[in-house]
Amino acid sequence: MTQTTSGTRWVNWARTASSSPVEVARPDDEADLVATVRSAAERGLHVRAVGAGHSFTPAAVTDGVQLCLDALDTLEHVERRPDGTALVTVGAGVRLAALNRVLAALGLAMRNLGDIDQQSIAGAISTGTHGTGARLGGLATQVVGVRLVTAAGGVVETSATREPELFELARLGLGSVGVLAAVTLEVVPAFLLEAVEEPWALDDVLAGLDDLVERNDHFEFYWFPHTRRTLTKRNNRVTEGPGLNPVRRWIDDELLSNTAFEATNRLATALPGTTRRINAIASRTLSARRYVAASFDVFASPRRVRFREMEYAVPRAELPAVLDEIDRWIEGSGERIPFPAEIRFAAPDDLWLSTAHGRESAYVAVHQYWRLPYQRYFSAVERIMADHAGRPHWGKLHWLDADRLTELYPRFGDAQRVRAQADPDGVFDNEYLTRVFGPRG
Repeated sequence: MTQTTSGTRWVNWARTASSSPVEVARPDDEADLVATVRSAAERGLHVRAVGAGHSFTPAAVTDGVQLCLDALDTLEHVERRPDGTALVTVGAGVRLAALNRVLAALGLAMRNLGDIDQQSIAGAISTGTHGTGARLGGLATQVVGVRLVTAAGGVVETSATREPELFELARLGLGSVGVLAAVTLEVVPAFLLEAVEEPWALDDVLAGLDDLVERNDHFEFYWFPHTRRTLTKRNNRVTEGPGLNPVRRWIDDELLSNTAFEATNRLATALPGTTRRINAIASRTLSARRYVAASFDVFASPRRVRFREMEYAVPRAELPAVLDEIDRWIEGSGERIPFPAEIRFAAPDDLWLSTAHGRESAYVAVHQYWRLPYQRYFSAVERIMADHAGRPHWGKLHWLDADRLTELYPRFGDAQRVRAQADPDGVFDNEYLTRVFGPRG
């Protein structure tokens, strides 16, 4: 598979946050990966794997050996089923963009995806990456098996029926119980989506929220702070329809959403007083459009403007109150926020560490341009989320620790227990994991 490269959008903590000497290992294959992990453990070094560096947290930072899994990117096996679905096993280092192309060539696709396709599959599932859809879960819910390299340097096959507790943390657990070597996904026949993107008033979106979420396969919207305006996106399965004119695509996705958006954020940085007017104009500049394309082409968009991000999942019914409180805080704080907030939805699931565990969820992702201060804004949002039982996205900025997370996740104690059993010596530990899972002993 041809690897893609990540853009400049992300604050790449994984490669920049540690000032300690770090050994960077690039295993050529699974045997090399096993030998590398075993050697590091024998020398008493910590081990962390890094994917595309998409995470905003220091989840992949280590003071020992950092593993780059880019070479583990091959298609290993395809098992087709009579109903058209298939089980596909791929190397854990494959980027989602490359995986989507390989699946498309086989007439297959993932059920749901996020709006970025530059992550590795291992990083995406381990941090709880999700898309949007009231009847769909995050990417980890599409995982039916993994091959895991353990702290002892062994290889374990896990699934819902084979070491199921280990499987829980292997597919969504921040790499806390081992290094993923391969992932088996349940995929579906390739499908087309009709994308309908329209500016709406925020009040109209919230008034019709249940219908918008329930009657569309995938619904999300972007709210522009300092305004009552949104950009809505409704994506539904179809069998045919007109594609998007390439010139229109370039104007919308490159010129307006990237080049012009970078320029307006720089202007807002230099002249904060222009932010309100910039957002008002931006909320009307992206005009309505409708087109049909392959599912993965609709889900993912190019994102080249750098920012910092915090995202929380709240019970879906709490969303209007949450947005109202964020809006009131922004207007009363004097902060200027040129970046829109993104709101998505997910079905409840039973994964131990899924942000949608046991409840219909709405995701509120707040952003700030990377040249602007973000701590005050994000801290205020986190306080608001605390009043609504908000659960933080594992790969995005937050300040919660194990004590609070234990209150938010019914199976968090089980996750702590399995982590301790799978890695008793803390081979896969780092400061971030110690904060979110708690100290050992």
